[in-house]
Amino acid sequence: MKKPFFLTSTMAIVAFGVVAFPTARPAGSSPADTIERGRYLVQQVGLCGDCHTPHNEKGDPIADQALQGANVFLKPMNPVPNWAEYTPAIAGFPGFTDEQAVTFLTTGKDAGGQFAAPPMPQYRFSREDAVAVLSYLKSLKK
Repeated sequence: MKKPFFLTSTMAIVAFGVVAFPTARPAGSSPADTIERGRYLVQQVGLCGDCHTPHNEKGDPIADQALQGANVFLKPMNPVPNWAEYTPAIAGFPGFTDEQAVTFLTTGKDAGGQFAAPPMPQYRFSREDAVAVLSYLKSLKK
């Protein structure tokens, strides 16, 4: 039986990137530097748009709907409890206080202490990187 190679490979790459290359925001960095760091983490490390951005019939992301939530296109080969069918909008990081958002990005747990439903990875960003991700997402149009 084939394993869902794409999903496991993507999550392994994301986990490796977060764990192997932890970087802290340099002391005295500007807000623009923090947002740019967050942009890099969202777009290049976490690949958040792959799931949180709708795609057209050709599979291309719809740019003007970036990070606005989408149907989950990944499906497990075997049943997975609580598998999410839809990803929420994350532009602006709605529904979380700043501290709740940082906690979610550093522990993988939401305000109620629950992990996000799969296929959402349980990120373990450093606090500095979590603040950068939050700063970037809050800078986007909602």
